[in-house]
Amino acid sequence: MSPPLLVVSVAVAAACWWALPLRPERPPRGSPPVGVVWLAAPVLLLVVPPALVVAVVVVVAGGRRLWSLRSSRRRAAVTAAAVLEAVELVAAEVSAGAPPATALHHAAEAWGPLDAAASTAVLGGEVPVVLRGLATEPGAERLRVVAAAWEVAHRAGGGLAEALTSVGEGLRDDRSTERVVEGELASARATARLVAALPAFALLVSSTTGGGAWAFVTSEPLGWACLVGGLLLGLVGLTWIERIAAGVHR
Repeated sequence: MSPPLLVVSVAVAAACWWALPLRPERPPRGSPPVGVVWLAAPVLLLVVPPALVVAVVVVVAGGRRLWSLRSSRRRAAVTAAAVLEAVELVAAEVSAGAPPATALHHAAEAWGPLDAAASTAVLGGEVPVVLRGLATEPGAERLRVVAAAWEVAHRAGGGLAEALTSVGEGLRDDRSTERVVEGELASARATARLVAALPAFALLVSSTTGGGAWAFVTSEPLGWACLVGGLLLGLVGLTWIERIAAGVHR
């Protein structure tokens, strides 16, 4: 392989990794270090067609990015459900006559971060400020509404139980709406994945019927460009769908 081709292939691989950044995560136990994996790419280019190496880099980087987005969405959904349960628990206990600090302490069993709000309530601090700070966590954004209701109730001198009950009902209605939206988005995600998989299916069919598609994408420069460009466009499309879904939830 000529040195210019080697340099260009490594540069494309690095560009694919840079274009799809990831949050730093702890690698699974027993997996090789990330640096070793990516340093092995130039070595593979000496024995494997460069188009395949770059394609693997694109698929791995894009797949990790999509998996990260999916995991973040699931964690946010779990947090939202826990926050809703905690708010309803606080509203029920305050309505039954329990002190707000005690209610928050019990609600922390449903969602641990509320321990900070419970400690603040015990010390007579500003609970709404703590709740707004907790609302920055993905899935807990609606704690801003709880904080506002808490602040208004304390300024008015009462009515905390009624305010929290009303907020809890509103959060449950929002949660029901989100489930409907998630169901509608499921079909869009399935369609996007099907469209992204169709080129691979067409390549397989062409190769098995003697069409020569596999030889074209692995041995011709134009085929390399088609392979890498198609993979990039497919991953961008899937990432776009995930971003749209995240925007709808927000």
